[in-house]
Amino acid sequence: MTSRSFHPPLRTLMGPGPSDVHPRVLAALARPTIGHLDPEFVAMMDDMKGLLQYAFRTRNELTLPVSAPGSAGMETCFVNLVEPGDKVIVCQNGVFGGRMKENVERCGGIPVLVQDDWGMPVDPNKLEEALTAHPDARLVAFVHAETSTGACSDVATLTRLAHAKDCLVIVDAVTSLGGSPLEVDGWEVDAVYAGSQKCLSCIPGLSPVSFGPRALEAIKRRKTRCQSWFLDLSLVMSYWGGGTKRSYHHTAPINALYALHEALVMLREEGIENAWRRHRHLHEALKAGLEALGLSFLVPEPARLPQLNAVTIPEGVDDAAVRAALLERYGLEIGAGLGALAGKVWRIGLMGQSASPRNVLFCLAALEAVLAEQKAPIARGVAVEAAQRVLAASDR
Repeated sequence: MTSRSFHPPLRTLMGPGPSDVHPRVLAALARPTIGHLDPEFVAMMDDMKGLLQYAFRTRNELTLPVSAPGSAGMETCFVNLVEPGDKVIVCQNGVFGGRMKENVERCGGIPVLVQDDWGMPVDPNKLEEALTAHPDARLVAFVHAETSTGACSDVATLTRLAHAKDCLVIVDAVTSLGGSPLEVDGWEVDAVYAGSQKCLSCIPGLSPVSFGPRALEAIKRRKTRCQSWFLDLSLVMSYWGGGTKRSYHHTAPINALYALHEALVMLREEGIENAWRRHRHLHEALKAGLEALGLSFLVPEPARLPQLNAVTIPEGVDDAAVRAALLERYGLEIGAGLGALAGKVWRIGLMGQSASPRNVLFCLAALEAVLAEQKAPIARGVAVEAAQRVLAASDR
């Protein structure tokens, strides 16, 4: 068997991630590889830290990209902050809250679940009840933007409740960073992790994280050694610390970091608040088109994410057949439902570079064509026009 170079097809990525990657970011990947301790690379690392602080809206000194995907960012938070026997309140309203629970267990902690229906935000009243019932809890963990459902929870309120009971807070911001308002300092979040491949429009494989002063103090007071050598922040910081003197920890993914740096430069050029507004506005256009078709959303509007739209599949429609037709005929990827929502919703992403007027109109036209072939109960010929009205309103 003869192996050949791989040439992927061109796709429009409108699933739950990865998102489309801008040509500037792809071009950054092709720049010359230099050593991970080269003075020029170290200077870029320092600049990267400042760009991540801008994206997270924080001054936290311990802000860096973990050299692995968002799941490793999650583990970085838990293995450094959870010790055996620690009680951790985990709020679960989708798939990724469940992964937090498993991280607590693997660290030897004791998880206390606060559960909400999938598609609903975390209920602050339930968290407050759990905190009262478990005064010995040390941490609270929850997902800001639940990728499996498209629901957005109130970080500021949940964090305030946790701090009132002297609990640290771990926040999953994988889908929210760059796409929805996130104020790490303003909301006093202790530890937060994200991913490179969603609203930042970078390639997958890196996980920005940030740790505040309370979290750093907890790490310094640990009674046991961090169970992960690779993710032990006391070691990682010897490489990502400030200044020119860096200790070798691991060989960083140099070219991938070029790409993330370029994506963050582009976010700074656009302006973080402009990026939030862009995602919201394009969601409104997509929403108008989908509702004109006759489709509905899983998540109630006040808690609905702009960048991850969970759309209910019409009765009698073959979920897999629709997604396959979109991919094969139009080169358009949308996401399937996860867990309890498998076969019940599509997850349509509007993230980063994928959040564009062209993609909104293209998605609506392609989806209408495929659903019409399946004789789904939709209104025809109105979706694109409904979206265009919303888009045109912003141009005036």
